Amino acid sequence: MTNLRSDFMQMFLDRGYFHQCTDIEALDKSLYDGPVTAYIGFDCTARSLHVGSLMQIMILRRLQQAGHKPIVLMGGGTTKVGDPTGRDESRPVITDEIIQDNMDGIKKVFEKFITFGDGPTDAIMVNNDDWLSKLEYIPFLREYGRHFSINRMLTFDSVKLRLEREQSMSFLEFNYMILQAYDFVELRKKYGVTLQIGGSDQWGNIVNGTELGRRTNSFELYGLTTPLLTTASGTKMGKTLSGAVWLNEDMLSPYEYWQFWRNTEDADVGKFLRLFTELPLDEIARLEKLEGAELNEAKKVLANECTALAHSREAAEAAAETARKTFELGELSEDLPTTEIPKAELDEGIPAFALFNRVGLSASSSEARKLIKGGGARLNDEKISDEGLVLTSADVNTSGRIKLSAGKKRHHLILPA
Repeated sequence: MTNLRSDFMQMFLDRGYFHQCTDIEALDKSLYDGPVTAYIGFDCTARSLHVGSLMQIMILRRLQQAGHKPIVLMGGGTTKVGDPTGRDESRPVITDEIIQDNMDGIKKVFEKFITFGDGPTDAIMVNNDDWLSKLEYIPFLREYGRHFSINRMLTFDSVKLRLEREQSMSFLEFNYMILQAYDFVELRKKYGVTLQIGGSDQWGNIVNGTELGRRTNSFELYGLTTPLLTTASGTKMGKTLSGAVWLNEDMLSPYEYWQFWRNTEDADVGKFLRLFTELPLDEIARLEKLEGAELNEAKKVLANECTALAHSREAAEAAAETARKTFELGELSEDLPTTEIPKAELDEGIPAFALFNRVGLSASSSEARKLIKGGGARLNDEKISDEGLVLTSADVNTSGRIKLSAGKKRHHLILPA
């Protein structure tokens, strides 16, 4: 790798963010001369982003810390089309009202990580629906469509992999990469953006944008991508047995978020510390060398630092204390995730597998059945052996609650209301 001059690019390599760049030497010089305005796009398909988007969020944070200006591009327009990347089928069409609701929820995530404002390096959030919804179809095709080769578009992974699996791709989805390329050009015109960052699966879309800018306006644009992130066991980052690891507190409690990081696989501790915390690299090197029981302390550090960034230092400390009481002292902590269920409903009885699914201890009822069948489900710290067990008010313990456990580390309290 060439000798780098900019702090941002050096950090990008040292921390493990780097995968590809359209022209690393030219980009490094631009970052060194700085400040650079860069963007990352996020579609609005849910009310929160999850841990799978955290690497990109951290990059925006580090970009700002290095003296550059981050732009958060909300895909209010492209969400209506649907990104085909990595999917076997079309995304469901969602209404403008749902897209706006999702956008409002997603905004809350970024406020924890980056500073918004009017200053030269303050972040701004923009919505591509502001320009995409105003496009006239024929003029757009005449001015921009002629710069895209169908032959080449068919070679990009987002299209090629879908066709190789003989999965249908609509013409609507096929337009996604053209619209993303147009976003880059529009952001250059409106905000002086010269850099787009994204996951490696977005490489083709990003390159399309840099080339469209050069062909239509002689813009010098750059693309930078991060590696696709999986856990050591091959699981997609941000996905667990009980579903997505959401970043918004109203969709996943700080305690559950802390537990996700605490349960990191041994082989991932060093990598995750580099990507998702701001600890110095020499301290990370020390922590990842720990072995056995000592490595659990490194996992607690990881959980504390990640939770502090996403929620607050106080939330991280409270989650750590809840975990200590629950696992080390065996106490029933008031801070465990709790769901209120009407007493009348409990009186009638609820199948255990349905309740595990309802409170998020499993991703589906069938998964909850498997958990019970495998001996991993507990009721008030006693193993559930009957797959057809029905829970009622009679299962409320002396503390006035029902404690459900999935494995040794995930617990949930049911409070009759």
